Amino acid sequence: MSRPITEAPPAPRMPAAKRFHWWPLWAVGCGLLGLIATVVTDTRAGDGPSATVGVANIAALDHEMFRLGGFVGYLCVAALLVFAAVWQRRVTHTFVWSLGARIVTFGLVASAAALSLAYGWKGALGNYLHGAAEDDYYDDSGLYVYYVMNDFSPYVGWLPVTVALGGIAWMAFAEGLVSRPLGAVAGALTALITAAVAVTGVPGLPFLSMFGLIVVGSWLTVGRSPILQGGLA
Repeated sequence: MSRPITEAPPAPRMPAAKRFHWWPLWAVGCGLLGLIATVVTDTRAGDGPSATVGVANIAALDHEMFRLGGFVGYLCVAALLVFAAVWQRRVTHTFVWSLGARIVTFGLVASAAALSLAYGWKGALGNYLHGAAEDDYYDDSGLYVYYVMNDFSPYVGWLPVTVALGGIAWMAFAEGLVSRPLGAVAGALTALITAAVAVTGVPGLPFLSMFGLIVVGSWLTVGRSPILQGGLA
């Protein structure tokens, strides 16, 4: 007597990989807010980029741009911290062995700390310059001190993000957690910024890493890197 033929149960259907991931958009927001706070609202004293700036030039500065830059800068700091927390939860906690993932987290937090001071000094000028809410609090000599502190600090504060981009490159080529084309872009930008600082001696060039954040965030939003396949949208 022959046994009845039974069909094998169908294999469980695997969920399709998602093509859009919302959380990397925090990186895009960080870069765009940083661009406004650092570059768009950058205001220089003096008659030209090569002019010598002194206390006498302070009175001509417009406080509104400093006020706007300081406020948008605070939003940028908040976005950096949120992105660091989301990255920590979705990437670092999933791939606990990854050195690159931790470098990214630490870089974002370190930049947030540095930029808190930088944008705070920028906002202070928006509060104390001539015509501002508390324009009688400091004389021009005191305002000049704030101006000098603000000069490069919103640019220098992006250095840890440059290191974080190096972490992205490490995740791509050493750990296989990020697509190699994205890792190549992040690594090239890190190397370019490092070489440019070494050759020119300009300490503010790490601000270019904000554009790297925009690229990384946009790429990961629609990409298929292994860090995106952990089941969290």
